[in-house]
Amino acid sequence: MVKTVSLSNNITIVYEEMPSIMSIACGVFVKNGSRMENAQNNGISHFIEHMLFKGTKNRTARQIADEVDAIGGQMNAFTSKEYTGYYIRTLFNHMDKSLEILSDMFLNSNFDNEEIKKECGVILEEIDMYEDSPEDLIHDLLQNKIFDDSLGYSVIGRKDSISTFNHDTFVDFFEKNYHQDNIYISIVGKFEESVLLDVLEKYFGSLNRNDAYKEFQFSSKYHKSFVTKVKDIEQVHFMLAFPGFPLDSEFNYDIAALNSIFGGSMSSRLFQTIREENGLSYAVYSYMSSYIDTGAFCLYAGLNPNQTNLCYELMIKEVKRLFTDKITIEQLDRTKEQLKSNYFLGMESSMTRMLSIGKTKTVLNKVQSQEEILKKIDRISLDRIYEVAERIFDLNNMSLAAVGKITDIDFEGMYNNAK
Repeated sequence: MVKTVSLSNNITIVYEEMPSIMSIACGVFVKNGSRMENAQNNGISHFIEHMLFKGTKNRTARQIADEVDAIGGQMNAFTSKEYTGYYIRTLFNHMDKSLEILSDMFLNSNFDNEEIKKECGVILEEIDMYEDSPEDLIHDLLQNKIFDDSLGYSVIGRKDSISTFNHDTFVDFFEKNYHQDNIYISIVGKFEESVLLDVLEKYFGSLNRNDAYKEFQFSSKYHKSFVTKVKDIEQVHFMLAFPGFPLDSEFNYDIAALNSIFGGSMSSRLFQTIREENGLSYAVYSYMSSYIDTGAFCLYAGLNPNQTNLCYELMIKEVKRLFTDKITIEQLDRTKEQLKSNYFLGMESSMTRMLSIGKTKTVLNKVQSQEEILKKIDRISLDRIYEVAERIFDLNNMSLAAVGKITDIDFEGMYNNAK
């Protein structure tokens, strides 16, 4: 059972005991990501994620790495549009050391100007690597257009913004946005509850920003958009997008079932038609991007430029076929079992469970029990799926993005004449 408590300084703790395993996964989540940035500091949240590993008042970057290795730990971090996470997974007897290292990074990071300069070079290389990965690039291009505010910002940032950051920039942003009122600690694994809470209070209870935390206001909306970028690469990568649903939608599991049947699995209609029956693309799929206040349902394919027109036509055909060749109850029952299996098998991992409850608590301020999730999956119905599909697949509100050798492909005509 997941439990929630608060430390003396108001940091929220969510935790769940798994006494039958030998590991413990500890994560510190901050309700801060790229959409909390502006045009001048875009990329700072991701940069801070890097800098917390670059040395504290008590440890060098090498010492952080060596001490984690010495206890056999697995440590990493990530930044998204709406939250940032830092985590470590070890054997349960190293819980105290794991949390002490994480707290040192949070409370005592140096943000040294020399380290900032070196890490800026690393991130500039990361941006170049990203530019050379068109399958990643196209997702950012599309999101930047369909969400024309900070939600559309790239998580990694821009070269002209990150190159301006220094010690003072980081400290100012860090102290305003890494606040005790928007930090959530998630712990899953083998531990003694009373010992865990005492250790967390010891290491994290001293964090106390004097200024009141200013909650970010979310108000993004999907906008029908068209964007292309010419790149000298072998394949054309293109995406279609439609209005989606926010993270807390009552239809989230219906959307998951729809996506699985339409394009989210190897047995899906989109995959079978585009790849298996016509051999047009190695990578073709659909997915839902959901955020606190909005979302988008996206279709992607990467393929030979000569096959692009046919692939696009088949994608549109599959969207229309969804409403004429209806999903059967047998297909739905199979998909529901797949959703249950994917969820419950994943929850057998302390790391997966820790990330799940940590993210949900951070972004939505709630945690769902396994029983609640099972009920929501069981509640999925054909009527609910088609209610969702009607709201998503509006061809008059379709967006399109393309990257590659596209000068001879009429993507603008596809965009303007979708029907």
